[in-house]
Amino acid sequence: MNTNTAMEDHMTQLTNISLPRAETPEAAGISSGVLAALMREIIDEDLELHSVMVLRRGLVAYENFRSPYGPDDPHAMFSVSKSITSIAVGLAVEEGLLRLEDKVADIVPELRKYDKDPRLEQLQVVHLVSLCAGKNVSGTVDKTKKQWVRDYAEAAWDYAPGEGWHYCNENMYMLCVILHRVCGQSVVDYLMPRLFEPLGIERPYWEHDGLGVEAGGWGIYLKTEDLAKIAQCYLDDGVFRGRQLIPAEWVQASSSLQRDNSHHTVDGIQGQYGYGYGFWINTPPGGYRIDGMFSQYALNFPEYDACVITTGGDIDHQKVYQTIIRHLPALFEEGESAEIPGLPAYPPLPAAPRNTALESRLNSRCVRFLQTLQPIAKAVGFPLSVMPLMVLFMSYDQAGGIDRVHLRFEEDILKFSWSEGSQRNTVLCGMDGQNRKCKVTLGGEDFVLACSAAWEGDQLKIWLRNISSVAARELTFEFRGRAVRLVPRCDPGLDSMVDAFVGIAKTFVANKTLGNLIAGLAGPLLHVVEFTHIGYVKG
Repeated sequence: MNTNTAMEDHMTQLTNISLPRAETPEAAGISSGVLAALMREIIDEDLELHSVMVLRRGLVAYENFRSPYGPDDPHAMFSVSKSITSIAVGLAVEEGLLRLEDKVADIVPELRKYDKDPRLEQLQVVHLVSLCAGKNVSGTVDKTKKQWVRDYAEAAWDYAPGEGWHYCNENMYMLCVILHRVCGQSVVDYLMPRLFEPLGIERPYWEHDGLGVEAGGWGIYLKTEDLAKIAQCYLDDGVFRGRQLIPAEWVQASSSLQRDNSHHTVDGIQGQYGYGYGFWINTPPGGYRIDGMFSQYALNFPEYDACVITTGGDIDHQKVYQTIIRHLPALFEEGESAEIPGLPAYPPLPAAPRNTALESRLNSRCVRFLQTLQPIAKAVGFPLSVMPLMVLFMSYDQAGGIDRVHLRFEEDILKFSWSEGSQRNTVLCGMDGQNRKCKVTLGGEDFVLACSAAWEGDQLKIWLRNISSVAARELTFEFRGRAVRLVPRCDPGLDSMVDAFVGIAKTFVANKTLGNLIAGLAGPLLHVVEFTHIGYVKG
């Protein structure tokens, strides 16, 4: 058997491991009437969800995807990654590779080189996985450097380990550092035969530092059903298809209250019912959840043997959460059947009259951009990219610095080519009112974009929706003779991102004066990095 055939057979085996589907919601114990009301509210409130899946009794009772997002598209999961890191820790504990009582500095001794505080010697694995380590790593630390361990060591102490609770992403990163050392391999490699392959999950991409260590607290990409399988495995005490994948003791411990965070304001009401090991405790009607920014959710309700899964790009994930909770537990009770509306598709740019004169002039030329402001954008860590800011802001290998643009027009498509740093990509943009799906690689990461383009007089609009992540990018090229202006916009909009950043600064920065200062600078800072590019048509 050749390599390609073996790979195809392996992929077929993975895709054949899918969750069983119910013929109707009622067949799984879900009220289609209540489900219809939930979906109508999601649509009426214009919640930015990309998929919704409801499971009960081990059956998929309902699933819907907002085109161009689909069931085969891995999606950025953000802090869902914390729960996956937690599972890896639980497996390592079960295998005797690790103990929750192990001293972190004994496994990562270089921490002592940069941190002489005696509290470091009190820091245990259990403090990391329950987010009560006491370290407060600044959100402004440059992730493009290969010194994440040093950054953690040099971060301030807010309290001694175990004496508080603070939502610090880098605690989970340090767990991945530890797992690399005690397991002798990457976290993804460690989880492949233990979790991902038995669940039928293709090898996921996980963002990492410059040494290849997974980010831990963020950065994993999973399909909607991948997340559903993990959630269902938890509902079944770690068992999937008769095989114990996750230790039952770890399922119980990680999804139970381990830390009181009622004093903390993170996520409003939904974040004050306690924290387990990488899992949140739900508000009434109870249960626990896997939770990621921009409304990535797996809400588990063991009392009802049910789970609600969402992926999305809604920055107000508190609102998404409360919308779902309002329809519980009625969703799990008998009721009248109803037709369930689906999520509306994201439309491409509509077909428009072509500007044949400009197309003819641009077809054989290169558009170059002045780099005057690029150093400013790079200095604050966010050079302008075809990817919106919220996709890249925690990446090690950041893309950015758009230049050397070629626009080649054909019958019903635009071939849009550009450079960002050393990388060059080309996508096909539909000019006939239809998207074209294209793969690109930026910052060492693969994305799938749904692309369309249209003329508005002498302005060319290009719409790029990243169906691997949360946001879309609109690029408007304005032509005046040889002069070119490139105006970037993102959806969700930059104002939403500013609001979110302000909330994060006020919530996660322990020093309230400093938090308010950062919040006050957020708007001007983010608007600097989304500046208008000035360029010219060469030749």
